[in-house]
Amino acid sequence: MSKKKDKEVKEEQESVKDRVEEILDEAIEEVEEKEKDQENTEEDSDFGMSETELLKEEVQKEKDKFLRLFAEFENYKKRTSKERLELFKTANQEVITAMLPVLDDFDRALNEIRKTEDKNLLQGVELINNKFRETLHSKGLEPMNVEEGETFNADIHEAITQIPAPSDDLKGKIVDVVERGYKLGERIIRYPKVVTGK
Repeated sequence: MSKKKDKEVKEEQESVKDRVEEILDEAIEEVEEKEKDQENTEEDSDFGMSETELLKEEVQKEKDKFLRLFAEFENYKKRTSKERLELFKTANQEVITAMLPVLDDFDRALNEIRKTEDKNLLQGVELINNKFRETLHSKGLEPMNVEEGETFNADIHEAITQIPAPSDDLKGKIVDVVERGYKLGERIIRYPKVVTGK
């Protein structure tokens, strides 16, 4: 029994010893932390800034960073929405450009049908032509009105040839329009082909 008691006493002493060591370790850590805090406050006071001022400065930096990021994001949104609008305006450009020769064929067909005396045929083709043009117009297609006698402008006209001007007032001007030009919104998708006088 005495051995058992001795053993229990030893275990109790060891556990008390362990607890004392833990308490001492905690106390040492607390003292070290207090010393560090004291050193930090001394350093802060050496630099003339308190912990509150440092925190305020840090918050200000983060606020500036956030504002810059927000401004960049707003610019990005504006730019992408502008690009998206431009894309929507010209998304069907390829299809409409492919339809332009069909419009030219309608013009030629109408000119030939007008030479015949068949009024019903002329009326039917005119109805189809008008419907086709209105559909393309609703998608943003606009014909470029170029007339004979206008001054030639290389930015909006495509000269396919130059002929001697029939009169002096047509020199450097458009003598004939070979193919009509078209715009899709503000963009020219086919330049009018013209003959100029020299």
